[in-house]
Amino acid sequence: MSEAKLNLFSFSGKIRILHLTWFAFFLTFVVWLGLGPMMPFIKEALGLSDQQAKVLLILNVAMTIPARIVVGMLVDKYGPRILFSAILILGGIISIFFAWADSYEKLALLRFLSGFIGAGFVVGIRMIGEWFPARQTGIAQGIYAGWGNFGSAGAAISLPFIAASFGGSDGWRWAFTIASAVAIAYGVFYYTAVRNTPKGSTYFKPKKTGAMEVTSGGDLLLYILMNIPLYLALALLTWKLSPAKMGLIGWAATDVIYGVLAAIFAVQTWKVWHMNAHILKNPVPELHRYKFKQVAILNWAYLVTFGTELAVVSMLAMFYVDWFGIPKVTAALLAGIYPFLNLFARPGGGWMSDRIGRKLTLIIVSAGITGSFLTLGLVDHGWPVWLVVAMTIMGGIFSKAGSGAVYAMVPLIQRRMTGQIAGMAGAYGNVGAVMFLTVNSLIDYDQFFLFIGAVAGAVFLLILLFLDEPEGAMAEVLPDGTVQMIDVK
Repeated sequence: MSEAKLNLFSFSGKIRILHLTWFAFFLTFVVWLGLGPMMPFIKEALGLSDQQAKVLLILNVAMTIPARIVVGMLVDKYGPRILFSAILILGGIISIFFAWADSYEKLALLRFLSGFIGAGFVVGIRMIGEWFPARQTGIAQGIYAGWGNFGSAGAAISLPFIAASFGGSDGWRWAFTIASAVAIAYGVFYYTAVRNTPKGSTYFKPKKTGAMEVTSGGDLLLYILMNIPLYLALALLTWKLSPAKMGLIGWAATDVIYGVLAAIFAVQTWKVWHMNAHILKNPVPELHRYKFKQVAILNWAYLVTFGTELAVVSMLAMFYVDWFGIPKVTAALLAGIYPFLNLFARPGGGWMSDRIGRKLTLIIVSAGITGSFLTLGLVDHGWPVWLVVAMTIMGGIFSKAGSGAVYAMVPLIQRRMTGQIAGMAGAYGNVGAVMFLTVNSLIDYDQFFLFIGAVAGAVFLLILLFLDEPEGAMAEVLPDGTVQMIDVK
């Protein structure tokens, strides 16, 4: 296999790791995002109200925001082999308990805990970053994420079929049980089948755990500020459950959750300061510095790219029905095109990053997202349906390619913290989904599209003016104290 091309039909070396790892990610998404397509079965079997069903869907994503941060730290410390296996096994066990829960309270609690399964994505980013050189990391990360993301479509195709085949009120339980058992078995297999690094390579770990290392005073302040949106998103989810919106938790519970979020933020801020305050007195040598602004801009970029993807796929079918009177089945099929784009668009964004540069690719895709959604913001009921569908597909291609471009750059900032950087960017993707879906619930569809276009335009300017193209090499310290330079070109 040449260094210029990846022979995806090979099943040896780093290609074997790529295939084994994207499939692990695929299974986490089947178990995690299978709730959506299975909700009609669950709702009918248990006689749930619309409100109760909506709460389960919200709880399913709530834990994923903090989980991606925590899992990013854990994977940098312990390695992706054990972390991916643990997430598959533990996630599968929780999912089986969810499948056989006998009360709504148990369903809600177990679905909230299931949100951590969505953090499996972060683990594979570190694994692929270890096995593929900088000149191939874009396309490799794109294939990993794009094909793994297809697990949501895999769940939509397979789980309802299994539930219907078993029939009866317990069909959905067996569907989740079978999918979860496969995930558990694969978790055991994955642990025996992979290594954290190629033979002879060193797995670099952070010097300290509990927060990300930064290398300047300005970066320390920026890091603290960049944590705030993560807590605001969780507070927004709490507000949606409160008497102000859905009324599914009382004001007392709402206030307690707000208080807990504020306390956790305070503790985390202290931890960040405690770990990094020494750099104010003893500056980090230039060789070992990295720019946290790179992390911050990639966070905002993923908020737009993946956040848009999750939000649009959630509302697209209803948009077609409400605005154009398309039959529900037809609307679902047209909306179903959107997730299928991941199979080529996300790898395409990574491939472009490898070929023409990380920054230029992000400029192109963010401009494309901005233009596509600002145009969709002009849609009215008189537009031809084919043109509206084409524009949503165009916006989807740019947003998914943008996700690939973000993670083509994430492993090239600081190797020992790749998991933490990937986790923070991934969490911002979920923050974007929460923000966009909340806005969608408050305004009309055309204004929703305009809002996405405006946010994308702001991020486009951030990328254009402040993002730096990775160049040269990053320094990591070997266990014996010598410095190893890792090429990022």
